[in-house]
Amino acid sequence: MKLIIYQALARLWGRCGFSSWDEATFRYIKSLGTDCLWLTGIPRHASGAPFVKGDPGCPYSISDWKDVNPYLADCQERRMQEFDSLVRRVHDAGLKLLIDYIPNHVARDYHGPIVHYDYCDGDWTDTLKNDWSSAATRSEMLNILRFWLARGVDGFRCDMVELVPPEALGDLISAVKRDYPEALFVAEVYGKDNYRKYIEDVGFDLLYDKSGLYDSLREICAGRLTARAITWNWQFLGDMQPRMLNFLENHDEQRVASSFFLGDPCRAYAALAVSLLFNDASFMLYFGQEAGENAAESDNGRTSIFDITHPATLGRLYQAVHGSGSLLPAESEVLARYREMLGYAVMPVFRSGRSWDLCYCNLDSPGFDADRHFAFLRYDDSQAWLVFCNFSSSPLAGLRVCIPSELKAVCGCSCVSIADVGPFDAVVVKLR
Repeated sequence: MKLIIYQALARLWGRCGFSSWDEATFRYIKSLGTDCLWLTGIPRHASGAPFVKGDPGCPYSISDWKDVNPYLADCQERRMQEFDSLVRRVHDAGLKLLIDYIPNHVARDYHGPIVHYDYCDGDWTDTLKNDWSSAATRSEMLNILRFWLARGVDGFRCDMVELVPPEALGDLISAVKRDYPEALFVAEVYGKDNYRKYIEDVGFDLLYDKSGLYDSLREICAGRLTARAITWNWQFLGDMQPRMLNFLENHDEQRVASSFFLGDPCRAYAALAVSLLFNDASFMLYFGQEAGENAAESDNGRTSIFDITHPATLGRLYQAVHGSGSLLPAESEVLARYREMLGYAVMPVFRSGRSWDLCYCNLDSPGFDADRHFAFLRYDDSQAWLVFCNFSSSPLAGLRVCIPSELKAVCGCSCVSIADVGPFDAVVVKLR
């Protein structure tokens, strides 16, 4: 079943601490249809040392796996109690909480049972690579996951798992799930040829479809790739589709609205409709994306994970959620559109119904451009909906989308008239 995950960098919301993650915030996040909140930057990372990147540093350079970052607490001496209170607030709002698990490396100032080498991968110069051949490392990794699950954490977004022996991760997940069968494990996987291995052999619940759908949609929106690539990726995934996690933004990727990506959040609506509504893959939203945050304060289109920054739209969103300010009109319009799309996503027909790619039967339909248009059905025993996505810079009007004969009984029609679809936009039409 499709899950909606909301990712946020914990230190960049409100007053930059646990207490900013309050009931009003969780009511807002829940109102988007969210099931799980992934808070990045909870376990204590390196800070204040010469090797640290940025100020206060990178959430992926962990110095103490059984502590939280002191700067997140109102009272540093009570920081674990404040975290426990945060967990209770998350659960009281009807959400599950995910945090990061980083199996490949630790900070250069890490002191603990994990055995590590004296080198790092790539340019991650604030880290040291872990030695998974060590029994001490494997034992401590299990202790770490149990530590957080015992405090009420519901699962983990697992960083760069392809750099860790898969059999060791498989043993780890199996051991955890014996005690915590509902624990959710989300893997950051980039090699498409590794997808099945990490689902079937290692046991991850969800995988990033970064190298598949995300990369395809980015290139389609930029006009460098045909919309047919959506079908190609769907065909490649086959029965793995429900185990994918789709997204248009996360902390590693450039903001959709930044000048480095699309420059306008409205140019992402067609991609949003595909990523969110096509099939029953889960979907991840990055905080502020739903209001058009553009990372204008950065020099690379990303909201920094290294520094305390103050993204403008994110600040206005916090104020709007707490009744102390408001979004700009254009931001409110983007949020309304995201709410509309997310509203569809949580309907049973979109969350767990069946999908049908309509492009193959519309190749000869007048006005249908298979390189810039994408159309699909979502249906179950009670409803049928058509979604049409326009990846063109030109508006459409009066297009007729054909329905295959085998689905006529499901849809109650053999074709559907699409009125107006703006550039890079999408329409959702109820058929029955």
